[in-house]
Amino acid sequence: MSQVKSVLFVCLGNICRSPSAEAVFRHKVAELGLEIHIDSAGTAAYHQGNPPDPRSIKAGEARGLEFSGMKARKVIDQDFEQFDLILAADNTNMDDLIIRCPSQYQHKLRLILSFAADDVNGVMEVPDPYYGGENGFEVVLDLLDASLVALAKRIKSAESL
Repeated sequence: MSQVKSVLFVCLGNICRSPSAEAVFRHKVAELGLEIHIDSAGTAAYHQGNPPDPRSIKAGEARGLEFSGMKARKVIDQDFEQFDLILAADNTNMDDLIIRCPSQYQHKLRLILSFAADDVNGVMEVPDPYYGGENGFEVVLDLLDASLVALAKRIKSAESL
């Protein structure tokens, strides 16, 4: 973890889960005084150039998160080389990343919730809140918070060794 200087969060359309993960992680990293390049992308280009979903922004801003300047984009081949960690929201997006990722970078791929341990009651995938109600966005933020706090702390403790 001491070599983690960049993290990419990935979901399907890059308007709900991955920008929320980007916002949560930016907040946690800033609290710990870490300098990490953080970005998000989608495995599909459905919303290319659009800002995050207004429901994601509303739920995140209520928790003090910042979404300004975020625009949806699709994962590009250079991402696999550029980022130290590439974290997928769910197994479907992970499968898409595995197919595209050159073998020498496969070790960078993980699920976003893989850092949460017992804090998420065995849940390993971030559910897509897009077609659900407002509560789905709160659930996503709770799951992301549990995992990304743990990730930021692991990076911080490895840095201080």
